[in-house]
Amino acid sequence: MGIKSFQGVRKIFKKKFEAPILVADYMTTKLITFSPDESILAVMEKFAKHHISGGPVLDNNGFLVGIISEADCMKQISESRYFNQPILDKSVEKFMTKTVETIPHDISIFDAAGIFAQHNRRRLPVMKSGILVGQISRKDIVIAALKLSGHNWK
Repeated sequence: MGIKSFQGVRKIFKKKFEAPILVADYMTTKLITFSPDESILAVMEKFAKHHISGGPVLDNNGFLVGIISEADCMKQISESRYFNQPILDKSVEKFMTKTVETIPHDISIFDAAGIFAQHNRRRLPVMKSGILVGQISRKDIVIAALKLSGHNWK
């Protein structure tokens, strides 16, 4: 004869975990931004002061018109030495990347990781209805993946 259980019928609970997996959940929203008419020297000073390697360039109306990075500054440094010219008088507009790849705020971090893998970018501006709402970096994606590593990915 088998052993009877006197505990009764057990209810099976499945714990449902809804981890935040959207770019909007991990993006940086307090951005250091630049203007097209700002000097490249001022940009380099901001890079050093805020420990960043790039950022979005916004026009007077707050619309994204480009992105500036340390690599863009390297072009200016190289040119100024070659032509023996000071770097003070050059504006961001001359060196910024004008064709900017952006991503929407509501895609998953997994899709964003694919975009980073496909395009050799360190950061991507995040847009919502054509307006800049933040920026996500490769590091942000790695941090998000680490937070999710203990859970089942969807």
